[in-house]
Amino acid sequence: MAGDFHEVRFPLDVALRGSGGPSRLTEIVTLASGREHRNSRWADSRRRYDAGFGIRTLDALHAVLAFFEERRGRLYGFRYRDRIDHRSGPPSQAVGPGDQLLGLGDGTTRVFPLAKTYGTGPLPYRRPIAKPVAETVRVAVAGAELPPAAFACDGTTGLVTLAVAPAIGAAVTAGFWFDVPVRFDTDDLSVDLSAFTAGEIPTVPLIEIVP
Repeated sequence: MAGDFHEVRFPLDVALRGSGGPSRLTEIVTLASGREHRNSRWADSRRRYDAGFGIRTLDALHAVLAFFEERRGRLYGFRYRDRIDHRSGPPSQAVGPGDQLLGLGDGTTRVFPLAKTYGTGPLPYRRPIAKPVAETVRVAVAGAELPPAAFACDGTTGLVTLAVAPAIGAAVTAGFWFDVPVRFDTDDLSVDLSAFTAGEIPTVPLIEIVP
């Protein structure tokens, strides 16, 4: 992703008024008996957004057009802030170092990828987090928060490197804010200015880039 991805964020004021969320691809075959056979074609969900809902002024429209041109349409990816799901815990709670389990220590491993787990039932989904907001990352080992000097987080990959390998069985946890790696899902950004001034919302489709 590195060569075709720009580490810049889509205009935040527009993104926070956009719409969208996760999608999956499920194949369903209905048998002659009427029973269904269901199969998930994707291991991970893929998020789709329409940023057009966030464009309320001509200045915002101009900013999005400039951003689109600099990304060369679908060519380069970028960061997008999902207004509903952009941190390790619930929106109503402050980020804490114990929000998400990254792994258990084995006495030698020092690098742990950030991840967010959804659900607590029989089949929770573990989502890799590749674009964290590095300065927001907090890490704990065995319940004790580490000082900033004791770890480093790569904001472009989501990898957390600890200065000292955790002891065997010690839980490594983290809290963080994050962005979604996306690209424009069109090479044509067409806006009818007369319709826009009359209140019609332009379509600006974005799609998540799956590593």
